[in-house]
Amino acid sequence: MASDLRDTRAPIFHIAERAQWEAVRDAGRPYEVSTRGRTLAEEGFIHASRDEDQVSKVRRAFYADLDDLVLLVIDPARLDVRHESVGDDVFPHIYGPIPPEAVIEVRALPENR
Repeated sequence: MASDLRDTRAPIFHIAERAQWEAVRDAGRPYEVSTRGRTLAEEGFIHASRDEDQVSKVRRAFYADLDDLVLLVIDPARLDVRHESVGDDVFPHIYGPIPPEAVIEVRALPENR
């Protein structure tokens, strides 16, 4: 099932705290935050979403109390991305850090409600 949803050309998305993203971007270092409060080293991969519907669900579930967030739009062709089952859905997981050049766009997320 996971391979049916995989389109290596389609961008994937990662919710990031603005300050964390800007710090690594400004330093020219790879981004290594897996999810809120967990690093790539701790989790083993970086959580991502395949579309904006998944982004909305993840945001409500894990980031609802934060308002200074950005959405990283990522070129998966530059990374080791595996689409894996999580419950009844399939999410892209990034195995390794995200180099700044793999981020093709950074979008501000609207304020949480």
